[in-house]
Amino acid sequence: MIFDRSGSVVYSEQLEHEQIFPRAGWVEHDPMEIWRNTRRVAAAALAGAQLQPGAIAACGITNQRETTVVWDRHTGQPVYNAIVWQDTRTDDLCRELAGDEGVDRYREKTGLPLSTYFAGPKVRWILDNVDGARDRAEAGDLLFGTMDTWLAWNMTGGIDDGLHITDVTNASRTMLMDLRTLQWDGQICADFGIPMSMLPTIHSSSGVLGDLRTVGSLPNVPLGGILGDQQAAMFGQACLEPGEAKNTYGTGNFLLLNTGTEPVLSKHGLLTTVCYRLGDEPARYALEGSIAVTGSLVQWLRDNLGIIKSAPEVEDLARQADDNGGVYFVPAFSGLFAPRWRPDARGVIVGLTRFADRTHIARAVLEASAYQTREVIEAMEADSGVPLNTLKVDGGMVVNDLLMQFQSDILGVPVVRPVVNETTALGAAYAAGLAVGFWESVDEIRANWAHGGQWEPTMPDDERTRLFDGWNRAVTHSFDLA
Repeated sequence: MIFDRSGSVVYSEQLEHEQIFPRAGWVEHDPMEIWRNTRRVAAAALAGAQLQPGAIAACGITNQRETTVVWDRHTGQPVYNAIVWQDTRTDDLCRELAGDEGVDRYREKTGLPLSTYFAGPKVRWILDNVDGARDRAEAGDLLFGTMDTWLAWNMTGGIDDGLHITDVTNASRTMLMDLRTLQWDGQICADFGIPMSMLPTIHSSSGVLGDLRTVGSLPNVPLGGILGDQQAAMFGQACLEPGEAKNTYGTGNFLLLNTGTEPVLSKHGLLTTVCYRLGDEPARYALEGSIAVTGSLVQWLRDNLGIIKSAPEVEDLARQADDNGGVYFVPAFSGLFAPRWRPDARGVIVGLTRFADRTHIARAVLEASAYQTREVIEAMEADSGVPLNTLKVDGGMVVNDLLMQFQSDILGVPVVRPVVNETTALGAAYAAGLAVGFWESVDEIRANWAHGGQWEPTMPDDERTRLFDGWNRAVTHSFDLA
């Protein structure tokens, strides 16, 4: 995506890459395909906008955060497919690492529970299960990175002195970084059996990291920023003050609350994470509620069941039902993330009768995102003591008016959408532009934020309570199925 000084989209280009499911609970991507696609969309966006590379002030990267790649520093070839954040193959390993101390063994340092979600256990799995990987890693031949690191290394030269780097937001999702020092923790790496020579150098989220050398048509453009996708969306939404929050509706849902310059440890099942760091300023932190399956449930309805032919059709189908007909869909395909953290859960559809049909299932698919969001918001209010009075939303699903109205109804607060829905890409652009002076300060970013739509709650309180009670009953049926 190319943005101008006002934060408006000049041009965008996108390609869908393959989702690989080798067995139940395993989710992979092909890193080489993503690298090829990156070059293709960069070149196509420039061509579509009829711009020369010199017109681009800086480049920023944003990425799905915990997805893990290990590759050979000499050949540039991955030793295995990228293991995606939703993958659950490390469940037994996480239990082993937890030991007698339990899933919170590293929470004080990392802000995270031991979970299949995070990158550290995925690296360990690759080292333990790919022939020769551990020996090659201990010899210094292998590199690890989340997708930002993989792309930055390739974009800045690859095997020809490419930069092996990440930023504080992505590093905070590995379980290997100390939240307070913002450096890799040697003891945790030793516990995980991960050689520190594999790890990238941690940088701020905004700052000139080097020049692009090999990507598409962008030679000599400064790489000015890296942010994990949800932190980038916070930045794009201008949630830059403590107490400001946003919810991104993508493959999963991710609700973040800015808590300022001190990490706040959750007592209600949320994650503590780095929100962003600009240059040499102190890092900002956030509380996060991560929901594993929301937009990907619509993909599942399309690809696995064939009930719809394209994702936008789900709204038309769901509108044909006046309500959910008593049907609830709990999409615990990878277990349940915040605030329940139940890796033993699996997906269920409950409340089926002969009356129920595909329209009710489509409606239940959309409502599942809203119910899960309410669970996370209630946990966030309990941790922060601050009641939510407005929810800022972004991401691919917020064009769905039916979902946005139901979200407002089930929360009982207004839901507000910005003009630019793709705030994740915009946040990465802002981080890069600030690094090179394209924008002088975050005040310009706040000034750029523009109201694009708003939904007000219209549902009676008793109906809101009845529906949410039904959801909570449905969720209990997903437990202990793995």
